[in-house]
Amino acid sequence: MGAVPEVIQAVWSGLPARTVERDEELLLAPPHPNPFPVKLWQDHEPLTVVHYPQEYEAVPFAPPRGVYESDRVRVEWQTMDNRQPFYHRNADVDEISYQIAGDRTLMTELGTVEHRPGEFSRLPRGIVHDNYGRRESHLLFYTPAPVREEAAPLRLSEAAFPAYPGWEAGPVNEAVTQCMGEPGHDIAVFPADERRLLEGVNATAARLRVLATGGRPGTTWLYRGKGFRLGTVRLAPARERVYHRTLDADEIQYQARGRRTLITQRGIAELGPGDFIRVPLGIAHASVSEEESVHLVLHSDRALPQIAASSRSADPCTPERLAALRA
Repeated sequence: MGAVPEVIQAVWSGLPARTVERDEELLLAPPHPNPFPVKLWQDHEPLTVVHYPQEYEAVPFAPPRGVYESDRVRVEWQTMDNRQPFYHRNADVDEISYQIAGDRTLMTELGTVEHRPGEFSRLPRGIVHDNYGRRESHLLFYTPAPVREEAAPLRLSEAAFPAYPGWEAGPVNEAVTQCMGEPGHDIAVFPADERRLLEGVNATAARLRVLATGGRPGTTWLYRGKGFRLGTVRLAPARERVYHRTLDADEIQYQARGRRTLITQRGIAELGPGDFIRVPLGIAHASVSEEESVHLVLHSDRALPQIAASSRSADPCTPERLAALRA
């Protein structure tokens, strides 16, 4: 038997967290037999993992792939080795991007950003933008505006002409969309003057802020909106574990670097770079890592269902598996 702490918290209420001491085997075991002839609780499936490779693979151009989606949050994965075929303007949401691998030029009327792996930026609602990716992949997070940064910027976007080597203004379309940028929800698509769009940076002091993953162990929150927050978690190698149970937020995790074991009341998952997993609200979970590990964490105040195909499921939690993790 092993005693472990469990931290119980409510993200959005501001109530103080409570710590409860648990017997780990009981915490992760199935319930005792039901003494009544009626069904009192549900049978829950193990957590599922979605995986997209971080290394660039040549594929035909396609729209971003949806991974998780609710009526207030959408998470997408995208890979590019080309120019996006239009400028995009969100009518309803702020759009946050995270650079996984490769290089990407983000061109906007608030300036240009040369994105490198591990960097974030936020496009405010209504700001037009285009991307030029070179053997790269990135994540996109859409949520209703306004969203604010909660960390100091690494740098700001800049006026850049040409936007990248070889860039020349050409005939482009601009698309205005709703429904969190989901394909097929355009409101208007029309020809636009590309140079005039990008020269808009000269008429404003506003700039995009580039953020980066936290450098210290622990959680670094980067963005917050209504019922939404996004940050990074850096874990140092350790076998000690603290369980967390969030009462009012679904949690999406994306493994950015390193490997770790996620232990939950719905199974144990070995996570490596490129893995996504959803921990529903109210589920106790803890991470164990034998190497430095970095993952993204998203909290949503409502269920955030998986819409991508699962790559695999979490393994059953057995006393033997727990004993091996303690060894």
